Amino acid sequence: MIAIVTDSASMLPPVWADELDVAVVPMTIVLDGAPLRERIELDSSTFYRQLAVGATVSTSAPSPGEILAVYRAAVGRGASHIVSIHTGADYSAVLSAARVAAGQIEVPVHLVDSRTVSFPVALCVTAAARARGAGCDHHEVIAGAEQTVDTVDSAFVVGAPDLLRRSGRLPDDLAAPTPTTILALGPGGLTELATVDSVTQALDAMADHVGNVAAHQPVRIGVGDADRPDLGDHLADLIRGRSGVVDLVRYEVGPSVGAHSGAGTVGAVWAPVQGSQG
Repeated sequence: MIAIVTDSASMLPPVWADELDVAVVPMTIVLDGAPLRERIELDSSTFYRQLAVGATVSTSAPSPGEILAVYRAAVGRGASHIVSIHTGADYSAVLSAARVAAGQIEVPVHLVDSRTVSFPVALCVTAAARARGAGCDHHEVIAGAEQTVDTVDSAFVVGAPDLLRRSGRLPDDLAAPTPTTILALGPGGLTELATVDSVTQALDAMADHVGNVAAHQPVRIGVGDADRPDLGDHLADLIRGRSGVVDLVRYEVGPSVGAHSGAGTVGAVWAPVQGSQG
């Protein structure tokens, strides 16, 4: 049996985690000095409500012990290999913690650095899980994740650019974004796609961009929002039904990502559908 593990900063929707049998290790959100585990002790609505009234917030990776507990549970269920796919090392210390945990478990743990954050990680996890579901061995499951690492892309606007700037995640050559600057996080890192005059124009431009990609290759898409389901639903409606869109899921931008992007963040993430996944 191959177990698949990720962290909650992947934004993997709970329904997908259940359907695909993926274990999710929670990130920790420090809200006004109180450490809270994402999705367990802190939900998105509470987080954004507190953020709106000026709460101080930071994030931290799970400890090696927390990850080891998840690995041991997987072994207890019969896992002979663990494929652990995580938020990129440039964005979080979770991969380092997983590496420590991997050295303390008796079965092989294969670590995959997604080199990204948020729902792009979820699509890497999904590719691995679908490969496992197709009867692939652990080498092919890892390859499914790594192939998606190389191809996953996104387009989004950030609700609170100041948070993104303070996070230190803006490359030096990227001008300071505004809430109508369309950004991309893909194989080339964080880049700017365009700047428009309104959020409505940004939604239209993102939908057209995704539509152009999907017209050339089938894609699996996630549309997410941070405390603005109206914007997320509208973007999903603009994309849904376009040629080449094989699957579209809505997801919440949870606290571990929202702490660095703010309420009002909205966008789309996509990856080509691999041969065994259609």
